[in-house]
Amino acid sequence: MTGPIPFDDRYDEPDQLRDQLRRILRHRVLIALGILLGVLGGLALSLQRAHTYTATSEVLVRSTTDPFSSVGVSADNQVSMSTEQRIATSAAVASRAAHILGRPGTQAGTLGARLRVTNPQKSQVIRFEFTARAPQRAARGANAFAEAYLADRKSRNDATVQRATRALEQQIAVLNQRIALDQLERSSAKPAAQNQLYNLQKRVLDIKSRDTDGGDIVRRATAPTLPVGPGMRTLLGLGLVCGLLLGIVLAWVRSALDNRVRSVGEVQAALRAPVLGILPSDDGGDDALLTVGRTSSPRTEAYRALAFRLRQTRSPEGPGRVLVVSPRDVGAAEEVAANLGAALADDGGDVLLVDTAPDTSGLATHLPLMPYAAPTLEEAFLPPGSVLVDADVVGRFAFSSSGGLDPHARAASEPDTSSVLVTGPFLAQADALAVAQRVDGVVVVANLNRTRREDLRQVQELIGCSGGRLLGAVLDAGRPRRRLGTLRRRPKYAPEAHTSSMELPVQDGTFSVSRR
Repeated sequence: MTGPIPFDDRYDEPDQLRDQLRRILRHRVLIALGILLGVLGGLALSLQRAHTYTATSEVLVRSTTDPFSSVGVSADNQVSMSTEQRIATSAAVASRAAHILGRPGTQAGTLGARLRVTNPQKSQVIRFEFTARAPQRAARGANAFAEAYLADRKSRNDATVQRATRALEQQIAVLNQRIALDQLERSSAKPAAQNQLYNLQKRVLDIKSRDTDGGDIVRRATAPTLPVGPGMRTLLGLGLVCGLLLGIVLAWVRSALDNRVRSVGEVQAALRAPVLGILPSDDGGDDALLTVGRTSSPRTEAYRALAFRLRQTRSPEGPGRVLVVSPRDVGAAEEVAANLGAALADDGGDVLLVDTAPDTSGLATHLPLMPYAAPTLEEAFLPPGSVLVDADVVGRFAFSSSGGLDPHARAASEPDTSSVLVTGPFLAQADALAVAQRVDGVVVVANLNRTRREDLRQVQELIGCSGGRLLGAVLDAGRPRRRLGTLRRRPKYAPEAHTSSMELPVQDGTFSVSRR
């Protein structure tokens, strides 16, 4: 006994990136939703920043950290720009700016939130960037903060001058008293005291003569002509790119969480069995259930290829008794079973299609059964309770329904010729598992993009635990839904569960056949 020939996955690609992109592109709605959200976000951002303007002013800070004792200190180390930058953003500077703007009641935090202070690298320049709703207000704010910073630094320098001169003036007063005493006593220390007094007075004059301005405004802010930030086109383009990335991420997450089978590889991994065939979508075909022998289409040729592969699983005479099941969709299993039986009979063999469902699933109402007024010689050799199907095939193709009979005994009593059995949903009816134990092999029908991987795993576990043989799977790539009127049309002849028999005289004996 040879094993089934696996079917090559037509979706399998050496490049795993292509397979991942293919899965992502299945969720085009999520990608379109992400793009829409990105464009709307870019549009909202552009509208929000359309009336926002930023003006810039710059101040050159003088190197006067200690302007009164700077001997031996380089110009680069006479001022700490990081310290001055923090002072420029302080509440004291913001309060001075509010007074300059004529808004003394404005809180310092309100103005400070619209200010950005930076220091260009390797420079002693402080840059003030003020943002407002109007161009003129932005320029006034930047200039006000520059002036407020210089005023604050001048006041700090003036305070330093006052402290230094106050101490020197106290020393001068002490020396004047000493010189007055020396004059009364005619002391010889008088010339030394006068020299010291002269030096202190010169020091006071030097301190008071220094410029205490903190710096100079090297760039005054002017009213900007364009709003701050990128324009609407740039923001829309950025939103489009971000939305596309968002849509791809959403599609990737959706594909990762999707439990439905999307390819042959997923079916084989869930069932641990090969895929024997793929049924392509047949948009140009008719709505009939049976297509083999009646129409010519790619789907019909797929059924013939499936029949050929099943013959290789056992012997050239036929695959024996094959049960066709679907995890939950009985219609897909019925269609595959009927066309598989017709394809096997088209090779010249005798095939019996058996509906083993305890409750009649309606397969008889979908098949073109042959009518007759009286049994023919060919019909006399049919198994009891079966009728011929009107299919243009070389061999004999018969149909039988177990109806109210025991499906277990019915499946076990079929002859060793090729038999195709079909039953209800495998995971919904317990009798389907009992039938699977009495056949030579089971073929599972899976619908692409609809059957869940978890259902296929349950089918594989049940068949394996019961001792049944899983031949493989048939992957249905999709077919348009048939019209309800076509599905429910009444057949020319249909068998019933309870049949009556009649005898036919044939040469030296009689044969009993079942008829309606």
